[in-house]
Amino acid sequence: MKKFLKGLGKYMILFLIGGFVYFLIEIGYRGYSHWTMFILGGICFIALGSINNILEWETPLITQALIGGVIITALEYITGYIVNIKLQWDVWDYSDTLFNIQGQICLPFFIVWVLISVVGIIVDDYLRYWLFKERKPSYTIV
Repeated sequence: MKKFLKGLGKYMILFLIGGFVYFLIEIGYRGYSHWTMFILGGICFIALGSINNILEWETPLITQALIGGVIITALEYITGYIVNIKLQWDVWDYSDTLFNIQGQICLPFFIVWVLISVVGIIVDDYLRYWLFKERKPSYTIV
């Protein structure tokens, strides 16, 4: 039980960091955010950190970032479908952006999420190393 609580605490810390950073990115880009973006950001950050826990550490960082971009885009679509389409909260709308799907996701933001994934993966790895004494990060770029 103690190990479970320790693990839960670790993921709560990572969730809060990811949520806060995602929220700040939104405020920096759009000038405002929504509480659902905090939750989405926390989930995305935990998902990014799980990539090299599932794959080999030697998986190239660019591959991890592409997977991260796909994961974040999928989570954005699911969140957008719920909060924008079903609940009609109008948190965001990419309908005017090229290559969008139902106004919830689009190709330009997929590219942004791939780039942000590189930073997110590295930050997650070092936080796990510094705060939780996990493996010291090392990367293969390509």
